[in-house]
Amino acid sequence: MSDFRLEVFHTVARRLSFTKAAASLYITQPAVTKHIYELEQQYDNKLFERKGNKITLTKAGEVLLSHTESLFAIYRNIDFDMNALVHKKEGTLRIGASTTIAQYVIAPLLAGFHQKFSAIQLHLINGNTEQIERALLDKEIALGIVEGRSRNQEISYTEFIMDEIVLVCGKNHPFAGRTELDPEMLRSNPFVIREQGSGTLQVLDYALKGVGMRLSDLNIEIQLGSTESIKSYLMHSNCLAFISVHAISNELHSGTLRVIDVAGLNISRNFYFIHLQGKTDGLSEVFLRHVMLSHNLK
Repeated sequence: MSDFRLEVFHTVARRLSFTKAAASLYITQPAVTKHIYELEQQYDNKLFERKGNKITLTKAGEVLLSHTESLFAIYRNIDFDMNALVHKKEGTLRIGASTTIAQYVIAPLLAGFHQKFSAIQLHLINGNTEQIERALLDKEIALGIVEGRSRNQEISYTEFIMDEIVLVCGKNHPFAGRTELDPEMLRSNPFVIREQGSGTLQVLDYALKGVGMRLSDLNIEIQLGSTESIKSYLMHSNCLAFISVHAISNELHSGTLRVIDVAGLNISRNFYFIHLQGKTDGLSEVFLRHVMLSHNLK
């Protein structure tokens, strides 16, 4: 339904590459250039700055991208609402999930949803909580699931399920046989943690204050970008880590990782669905209803 030139512009703007856009759209690079030129002529504005092999959006390009995102969201809603009139549920739903959720929680939900609504195409992106919130604000996704709650007034948060973050070590760690540690013992042991922007770090920093500590008090040996890399690192080092309990069920069963309680420290949090303030679109509503019913949530 949308103007194909806008689809070309949107693809170039998101990939910042004429070559990648051409490959993604299955058209030639000269065709991409022609469509962008026609839009620039139509709006009497340059949409991209070209510096060697790199391109960036101009101010006019940023404005057009914002309107294009909104327009495509409207088109998706039109498709859904019109199909609903003839009892069809089809279209494309773009979802974002923060790393722990994407790796350990959401796959069964997506599979169950696809079985029931096979005509709805699902596209999933993942990143840390900060990145998923940014994707929502940029309208790259219609719905997100994140590990924590920021104070952004443009985002609406709906509780999903509870999570617990636990202290974990490898089976050969000196603490592996212990059931509980005094919080002060955390200061003298090396840690591996997630990167900045992670929802886990935000919750951990807040929880440590309850036992008179800060995240900066931990002896950080290394920061890694995924829970899987942290688990592997634990198995080959004497580090400790705080990890979501959802992420370590297999390792606990096999005995390769161990959980240790920390006296007075209980780190729990909610996973949240997020969408922009205001009414969610039709496909997002269908997905939310399906998930809530699957988990017996209201």
